[in-house]
Amino acid sequence: MGGGTGGHIYPALAVARSLAAGPDAPSLRWVGGHRGLEAQVIPETGIPFGRLMVRSLRSVELDFHVVLDPIRLSLSVPQAMAMLLLRRPGAIFTTGGYVALPVLMAASVLRIPVVMWDGNVVPGRSVRVTARLAGCLAVAFESTCRALGRQRRPCYLTGTPIRDPRQVKRKDARPALGIPAKDRLLLIFGGSQTVRRFNSAVAEALPRLVERTRIIHVTGDAGYDEAVAGREALPPELRDMYRPEKYLGAEMDLALAAADIVVGRAGSSTLAEVAAFGLPMVVVPYPHAGGHQRRNAEEMVRSGAARLVEDADFDAEALLEAVAILDDRKAHAAMAAAARSLARPGAAEAVAELVLAAAQRRPLPDSAHIEAVSRGVAG
Repeated sequence: MGGGTGGHIYPALAVARSLAAGPDAPSLRWVGGHRGLEAQVIPETGIPFGRLMVRSLRSVELDFHVVLDPIRLSLSVPQAMAMLLLRRPGAIFTTGGYVALPVLMAASVLRIPVVMWDGNVVPGRSVRVTARLAGCLAVAFESTCRALGRQRRPCYLTGTPIRDPRQVKRKDARPALGIPAKDRLLLIFGGSQTVRRFNSAVAEALPRLVERTRIIHVTGDAGYDEAVAGREALPPELRDMYRPEKYLGAEMDLALAAADIVVGRAGSSTLAEVAAFGLPMVVVPYPHAGGHQRRNAEEMVRSGAARLVEDADFDAEALLEAVAILDDRKAHAAMAAAARSLARPGAAEAVAELVLAAAQRRPLPDSAHIEAVSRGVAG
């Protein structure tokens, strides 16, 4: 059960893939809501997908939805109850949030075990509510356990479930993307939130950037045409240094494996992927959504793996300063080592173990085992 933004969907999808790949692979079904990205993402994976009437709450405008949303929520509870009675799942895994409430309320009545994961240092209000309906918690940051009340239920530090980065090697990724071994590569992307700030900074700095590094720039739909025009305005011999892409999709792992430094937002999945590939980062937290991204970013900055630039301060000059990290080999190596120390490439596998244990009504694994699995060092 997961929906709304990529921060809820992609970690859940990583767990689903880990479950499907295991020796005790269960049958899976995904339940989402209306308005979220899940309706676009999940059907393409082949996982059976159903939707509730409830919407994700991604805005606070005072419009007619203020009246309709509580009605949708109340109607979604019997809808979820019918789904669970029909399917009788062994367990439910959720990334929380408002759209999960109807399913978890129905699961509580039917005594279906629930495992919930959250990826923010400071959990949002809807996550705090849904956490009360879970029998087991998994989190990306240790302090989140305290915020969600670990004394009332088991809480495991797993990191953020992501696609397994151990499947992609730098020596293979660079030729696949056409990046020469000797060249430096900057990867810049903004996650599933708006990237207008990034696109403007790249456009202004581009003539100077391409003299110092290759760039892969994920623009989103809205910024792609302008980025292509910017590339065409470069001297012909420098155009290959800049590669704008609307989205990278399956090539994102290749781009991360090939990169030398990343500029991006502070979503939990982004930070986890950057750490898993041992990359220094200049992190520009998304300034809205309750400030969750800034708190996430501070954890990475504190470790020495990233430098933080506020959204309002991110411009062409800030981007050029980020690239300057590549010129300081000692600082670059120290940041890369700090990133690797945070990596939990086995997070999806660790969470999947918790879900299977709950579904099979077995005792939950001990914390040391889950720690080893998430770090990728379990036997």
